[in-house]
Amino acid sequence: MFKHVTVDPARRALLGAAGAFILQTVLRPATASAQTAAGSKMKIGIIGAGHIGGTIGELWVKADHPVFFSSRHPEELKDLVARLGPLAQAGTVDQAIAFGDVVFIAVPYGALPEIGKNYGTSLAGKIVLDADNAVASRDGAIADEAERDGIGITSQKYLPGTRLVRAFNTLSYMIFAREANRPAPRLAVPIAGDDPEAVQVTAGLVRDAGFDPVEIGKLADARRFQRGAPGYGQNVGAAELKQKLSLTP
Repeated sequence: MFKHVTVDPARRALLGAAGAFILQTVLRPATASAQTAAGSKMKIGIIGAGHIGGTIGELWVKADHPVFFSSRHPEELKDLVARLGPLAQAGTVDQAIAFGDVVFIAVPYGALPEIGKNYGTSLAGKIVLDADNAVASRDGAIADEAERDGIGITSQKYLPGTRLVRAFNTLSYMIFAREANRPAPRLAVPIAGDDPEAVQVTAGLVRDAGFDPVEIGKLADARRFQRGAPGYGQNVGAAELKQKLSLTP
């Protein structure tokens, strides 16, 4: 026979509140990276909806992420948006930045200083994925700067205040389109950034696009997979890429 125990009402309320707090803490993702790991969808704004921006953006739409494409001529994106359906929108760069929890930049590298100058305030604090490559014949002096200082450091210089991650710069859009979601081993996509949470969010988006992320290190280490470097142009799986770059398996 159980003995009846009287619990003080104030103590009962305190215990109930503590239990509710613990339950909320367990159930609520603490960071954007936790949300990505849990499979929630992030709004993505794309600056430069050309070959790379259009291809990767389409893969994210197919993974059920809402995507806002932008370019200097957004009217030219009507067919892309119509084909991709209700999760895809198109408009101005300002609109894409305002829309995105994450912003993906895929433009000629020489345009980066102008983007930083014109949109730096609205980009500040956002996770920004930088897929741009510096090409001397096209981009001029900034390509020499990226070669000298490393492209990750150079990109951060022109996009100050952003939570920058280098990603999706090593292969052509045709390879990304063809190899997405291929049977194991999936195509490796090297990434690098100084903000740990931004790197984890990017890793989740790389997986959602159908690839395996390989964390190379900080932005300074992004030079290891910039154009012309050993990690550039590698159509291989994660284990092979790590071996080529002498990373821990």
